[in-house]
Amino acid sequence: MELTFYGHGTFGGTFEGKKILIDPFFRGNPKSDVDPQTVDCEYMLITHGHGDHIADAVEIAKRCKCKVIANYEIATWLEKQGVEDCHPMNHGGQISTSWGKLKYVNAVHSSMLPDGSYGGNPGGFIFFTEGKEVYFAGDTALHMDMKLMGEYNKIDLAILPIGDNFTMGIDDAVIAADFVKCDKVLGMHYDTFGLIEIDADEAKRKFEAKGKELTLMNIGESRTF
Repeated sequence: MELTFYGHGTFGGTFEGKKILIDPFFRGNPKSDVDPQTVDCEYMLITHGHGDHIADAVEIAKRCKCKVIANYEIATWLEKQGVEDCHPMNHGGQISTSWGKLKYVNAVHSSMLPDGSYGGNPGGFIFFTEGKEVYFAGDTALHMDMKLMGEYNKIDLAILPIGDNFTMGIDDAVIAADFVKCDKVLGMHYDTFGLIEIDADEAKRKFEAKGKELTLMNIGESRTF
């Protein structure tokens, strides 16, 4: 599968030939010059309602006429903004798509939509696609549900927040990787703002010390996993 890092918690992907976009945040990202008008998707996934994860969702969804998958509260809010094709989920639910299966899992965070509306419970996703299982944690603290994911899934790649302050930091992310039993980690939610800046070399060393590989992508970079 191919993944593109757009900065912060925003990723694009190609799964089974379908274009996926996760947590679209472009115009408000001070580290990114990606124009959201240049981004296309057939499916959009949203983990929670904060502006740094949903800022460009309405505009892109209307232009691309994509299917948007989010929790019930966010899906309902998006419909009120004129987004036509929304699929609501909640914790523990799993659906089949044209590119594989998708499960909505727990995240420990908060969630409020840009206009102050209730954003429901934040979450993450497990993708079952192209013979792989990918855990996209969303914004979260370390939590014990991750151990269940490691027991009942075979995670090939864990995409984890590492910026600290608002989410897990490096040390807890290393533990999270242990909990989900995954040695390949892709970092997100770091360096965008001063409160979540990291020492990249130190972060990589801490993962290496535990026999794990931390990948940090440049904004706009694409890689095959």
